[in-house]
Amino acid sequence: MSEMIEVARSSVQTWECDQMGHMNVQFYVEKAGAGLAALSLALGLGPRVSRGEGARLFVRDHHVRFLREQRPGAPFFIRAGVLEVRDFGLRVYEEMVNTVSGEPAASFIAEVEWLDEETREMKPLPAKAKAAAKELVVELPVHGSPRGLEIYEPRPAPKLKEADAMGMVRTWQGEIETPQCDGQGFLTIRHFMGIVSDGIPNLLAQTSGADRSRTPTVGGAALEYRFVYRRHPRVGDVLTLRSGLKQVGPKTYTWCHWLFDLETGEAIATAEAVAIALDLTTRKAIPIPEEMRANLESLVIEGLGV
Repeated sequence: MSEMIEVARSSVQTWECDQMGHMNVQFYVEKAGAGLAALSLALGLGPRVSRGEGARLFVRDHHVRFLREQRPGAPFFIRAGVLEVRDFGLRVYEEMVNTVSGEPAASFIAEVEWLDEETREMKPLPAKAKAAAKELVVELPVHGSPRGLEIYEPRPAPKLKEADAMGMVRTWQGEIETPQCDGQGFLTIRHFMGIVSDGIPNLLAQTSGADRSRTPTVGGAALEYRFVYRRHPRVGDVLTLRSGLKQVGPKTYTWCHWLFDLETGEAIATAEAVAIALDLTTRKAIPIPEEMRANLESLVIEGLGV
């Protein structure tokens, strides 16, 4: 086994933080994307090679664990390695580490594929990249393994009409704009997560009557996410998000989010997330009160999943 290599280094900016006072989930994913670009370089698939081939590595399936809050000004670096080498892609591991404490702040397991940049069709991974990847194989750390989510084969892609028939809540809707897209006009990975994050206040408002702008001492935090990216929407597409509660545990609850193309009704992405209530003063998780639990249990929808 090899040692992980450093692939990114930066710090948490105030504008990357949300109403909870910590770095928003979409920026964790964005930082991991920057790390994947540097890892690609280590595999011999740097920007010049990528432009020549007209292809690059894209994430198809993401598992993310948020291990520690990252507040404004926190310095961090990202290190990475390869978990598995395949003919058309890789299974990659990355982790965000606080520069001062040396403690992991987040972990990322990504199923990545070598895709044509324009058509997004899968291509065989170059032999030189496969050879380089085998030199970077690492063991998955315990703290990077799934904990609150079961990793299973994704369900068949749902349709919008199916989500509505199941009673999922409309939590976000809008047009994809140019700043949300890459150089080819496709929605970036960050903004898949950003759409879900932007929809959470509407989800809470419609399921519990909560208004996060009026509850400054109580908030929430995601502990774990899984995202399955099914299609690559482009600038100008209109997307709509549906959300529903999958299950309620002793201290956590699991939401599912299905993102659709509003014009076609086809699934763009499916995701699920384990969340907790967070005391914004002590920065600690709050047990689910019985009244809240009763409300949550009444919202559970059978058949949800990624």
